[in-house]
Amino acid sequence: MLRLERLRADHAPALLAFEHENREYFARSISDRGDAYFEEFASLHRARLAEQDAGVCHFHVVVDDHGELVGRVNLVDVEEGDAELGYRIGERAAGRGMATAAVKEVCRLAATAYRLSTLTAYTTLDNVASMTVLGRNGFTVVGEAGVGGRPGLRYRRRLGAEPGRR
Repeated sequence: MLRLERLRADHAPALLAFEHENREYFARSISDRGDAYFEEFASLHRARLAEQDAGVCHFHVVVDDHGELVGRVNLVDVEEGDAELGYRIGERAAGRGMATAAVKEVCRLAATAYRLSTLTAYTTLDNVASMTVLGRNGFTVVGEAGVGGRPGLRYRRRLGAEPGRR
């Protein structure tokens, strides 16, 4: 159904097109990246790759079974076994289980390939789809949080065990 690919330099054109195509869609539920993101995309992409090479972040694109980039899922601020999870699935792929599957796969990678022990994620109170994705992947609410100036929730998941198992 989908695969995660670790971010590479050659993903830049497809990733920029994906962000342009979904800008208005994403702005309905998360903070807009702003015009500067698109104007400076090439340098920002290189900076992300450098962060990844330094081991402080793990960026991935989500590719569907037709080879089309349909989302991204990232682990940022990696430190002492912890990281923050962020993800976005494009409008055309929404509602088909892609986010749930991508988060499941990145949790597996986080525990195995990246040797992380805990992930944190945030979502706004009105983003029911994101809350559902996190819940299905074993994340639990650990507190309230501001998300882009809006009320939200902070979630955590300990890695190493499948959701629902102890």
